[in-house]
Amino acid sequence: MTEQLQSENGSVRISNDVVSKIAGMAALETPGIAAMSGGLSEGWAKRLSGKNVQKGVTVEVGQREAAIDLRIIVLYETPIHEVCRMLQQNVREAIESMSGLHVVEVNVKVEGVAFKDDEIEDLVVRNK
Repeated sequence: MTEQLQSENGSVRISNDVVSKIAGMAALETPGIAAMSGGLSEGWAKRLSGKNVQKGVTVEVGQREAAIDLRIIVLYETPIHEVCRMLQQNVREAIESMSGLHVVEVNVKVEGVAFKDDEIEDLVVRNK
């Protein structure tokens, strides 16, 4: 689906994929996030690093609003509630500033904990 914004100069279309990529990049730049998760249905071994930032991101875009769902893996020994609060804020700010859409909600599902960054990289390398 593509979002279309009307103005006196014409229209602007923003693809769901664009919103999804913005959300994924903002998520991976948040301290305490080890990786995005492909979801339990896709298996733990499909956890991804920054190469495919759309994995673990679902967006719903309306006329002028967007709702975001994120599936993440956090680093061990980070306060999950603080990481998630910061993640929600970062994603909201990135989407609103880059697209002009109003983000009505950013839902976060923590699907795992990584004990070391190396664990994530090992899983990604083994499953390529």
